[in-house]
Amino acid sequence: MAAGVALGDHCHLQLSMDCVYNLLFQYLKDQPCQVNRIMNETLEKLLLEHDQSHVLKFWSELSKDEQTSFLNVLSSLNYPALTCQFRQAMEGSTGEKLDDVMKPLPKEDIGVATAFPPTKEMQQWFRTGLKAISEGKVAALLLAGGQGTRLGSKDPKGMFPLELLSGKTLFQLQAERILRLQILAKQTFRKDATIPWYIMTSGATQQKTVEFLEANKFFGLDRSNVFVFSQLEIPSFTVDGKLILNGKGSIAQNPDGNGGLYQALKERGVLEDMEQRGIEHIHVYCVDNVLVKVANPTFIGFCIEQNVQAGALVVPKSHPHEKVGVLCQVKGKYQVVEYSEISENTAEQRDENGQLLYNAGNICNHYFSKQFLNNCGDRHEELPHHIAHKKIPCLDDEGNVIQPSTPNGIKMEKFVFDVFRFADRLAVLEVSREHSFSPLKNASGASSGTKETCQSDLYALHRLYLKAAGVQFEDDAGNEIPLSKLNASHMCEISPLVSYAGEDLENFAN
Repeated sequence: MAAGVALGDHCHLQLSMDCVYNLLFQYLKDQPCQVNRIMNETLEKLLLEHDQSHVLKFWSELSKDEQTSFLNVLSSLNYPALTCQFRQAMEGSTGEKLDDVMKPLPKEDIGVATAFPPTKEMQQWFRTGLKAISEGKVAALLLAGGQGTRLGSKDPKGMFPLELLSGKTLFQLQAERILRLQILAKQTFRKDATIPWYIMTSGATQQKTVEFLEANKFFGLDRSNVFVFSQLEIPSFTVDGKLILNGKGSIAQNPDGNGGLYQALKERGVLEDMEQRGIEHIHVYCVDNVLVKVANPTFIGFCIEQNVQAGALVVPKSHPHEKVGVLCQVKGKYQVVEYSEISENTAEQRDENGQLLYNAGNICNHYFSKQFLNNCGDRHEELPHHIAHKKIPCLDDEGNVIQPSTPNGIKMEKFVFDVFRFADRLAVLEVSREHSFSPLKNASGASSGTKETCQSDLYALHRLYLKAAGVQFEDDAGNEIPLSKLNASHMCEISPLVSYAGEDLENFAN
């Protein structure tokens, strides 16, 4: 009897024959001598049914070990599901604008935490979040699957040399912010505090990330509280849905996007580990933001007091056409809409106060309750795949590897914020870009997102912290220099071990 399995809202697949094939493949894995004899009766038939038989073009040129290895890969794929996912992703990439079905977030639903020094309300949120940290209920979850390719590096972004005065990397800055928060929580509530650090890597960054952390003794964090896990991978395709050979016995695969987080949390044992630790609140963030406040107590406290299961930090857009996603509502559901999905006219619309109507720029800083992540893990198949046209190494007709000069394939990926649609309510907190967001995206020479802009933004923030603490900046003649006159040449860096967000700096005023 055929087994009907629901995949998302639109795919109902009959998997009876595929189940038979997979059972047979499992047998073949343990019986390599049988591979050649029944190859045509099983694998070739399955591939033919799904129009993927081209991947066997060089089968006869493989050794028995290579055939067995390739068989393991091919037999692990769910071909009906992949076919459906590819079709849906392509259908969803029409490029149509969403203007007619989107609405801005209601102003009254957005909290504000842009001030420094912080307001009394911000201080209360900070204390609420810090209390949760002292109770062992908060975890930080880092999305670190990306390489520094655009930076001219093959290393994980977290290892990239920012060339700060301290020589610290993104990984070190973030680890030390966790250490500082643990100290603050203990000082405030007289309890030993631990913030587990979960780090999602990819196949390309997993080993180097682990080796880097181990070589640096996890920057002072207890190894038992650092959980590194890898996201899953998905095959890449040609524009007409064919698997891509990147070797005679291998197919091209790519990480499934930061939205693959939810399946990975479930399958890699992360949710189980959180359950055992009693984690209730999780701060999810991307690795490339040099100003990120890891396990942000203000943000977490805000979400706790709002009694929501999901939240997002946003910054006002720098200009109407900034290439950043906008948090809004689409057909009554919370959604981050990419800049390419909004017409120029809509992007330029303003409210009665002259502010951009769609102004809530997404910075990939999210809050989730543990309960909500459990739900997302169960519903990860409902999340849509998005497509990206990429240059993917492949084989020519003679089996030689070629590096295409133009995009030749499709990579499918999920986005971490697509789970907002599962939330009945979303807590949105507006923060200052100058205090909270400076991403490392581009190689030196670009207008933004470089190590130089990261340096400049970090130094500017730390000058602000010191100024608020009573420190005076002077020129060689002893004349005070106002903050507005200081620039990137006035380098000033505060270790996260000294201050998390500008606190306890008054002694430096002397």
